[in-house]
Amino acid sequence: MHAPADARTLETQQPLLPLHALTNVLWWSLVTSVVLGVWILVDRNGWSYYATPLGVRGYHPMHKALRPTGQIAHLLGTGGWLMMLVPLLYQVRKRVKAFASWGAISTWLDVHIFCGIVGPVLVTFHTSFKFNGLISVAYWSMVAVALSGFIGRYLYVRIPRTLRGVELSHDDIVGRVAELRDDIAHIALPDDMRALVDGAGAARSRRTRRALRHTLIAHGVAADRAAGIIALLEQRDQLADRMRALARRQRLFGLWHVFHLPLVWIMFAIVALHVGLALYLGYWPI
Repeated sequence: MHAPADARTLETQQPLLPLHALTNVLWWSLVTSVVLGVWILVDRNGWSYYATPLGVRGYHPMHKALRPTGQIAHLLGTGGWLMMLVPLLYQVRKRVKAFASWGAISTWLDVHIFCGIVGPVLVTFHTSFKFNGLISVAYWSMVAVALSGFIGRYLYVRIPRTLRGVELSHDDIVGRVAELRDDIAHIALPDDMRALVDGAGAARSRRTRRALRHTLIAHGVAADRAAGIIALLEQRDQLADRMRALARRQRLFGLWHVFHLPLVWIMFAIVALHVGLALYLGYWPI
């Protein structure tokens, strides 16, 4: 009967997800989008094509390739659509226990974010910057979904969770803070350093951590030991800060889901209709 509780305890004792998590994937998404943009706008002469008035675009030498049904634009649209399907796979991986062995949830989240940023970029070039009719509803829904994803990422990393994605409850946080305080209390330090280390917010910012490190070393604490002490203090202060705003952030994250998910389904429904009509009417790249 105690196995689930023990397993839960082991999960919640894993290292915490840092606030800067999911930053690397944002940079990779930006770099990929810029490279794609440069290739299309410069190498494929897209800048000139998109700047040409709609009424005379048909005479532009790149019209056959960059119009929505052109070879390049059609490929971009297909790639963007497939990338926009990846978040559905992420939801399946996260919610269906049978797929728990299909890679780490953190890796799936990275891929989800990458595809959720680069996919809309591909779709935007696929449209040739022509936004009209029913498909414009799907496009702006996609833009709203992508933009709201940045808000979701901001809230996600600020709700205490482990590197494996296990969200910590209020009791989990209280227990971890108590353990960290106990660990810190057993560290042998000079008496005049004890109040500084025990003080709330001793390692809350980079500047205070740097100052504390210099102070510890100046009092004879070895550099590697000082780094270990500061790491404990940083975890303690980070957890304490997140615990104070836990309920509010969880509520905001729940509201974000209420806003985010309907837009996702609206987007997929209209895009599915768009793809179906395109196939039915024979809009293939020629």
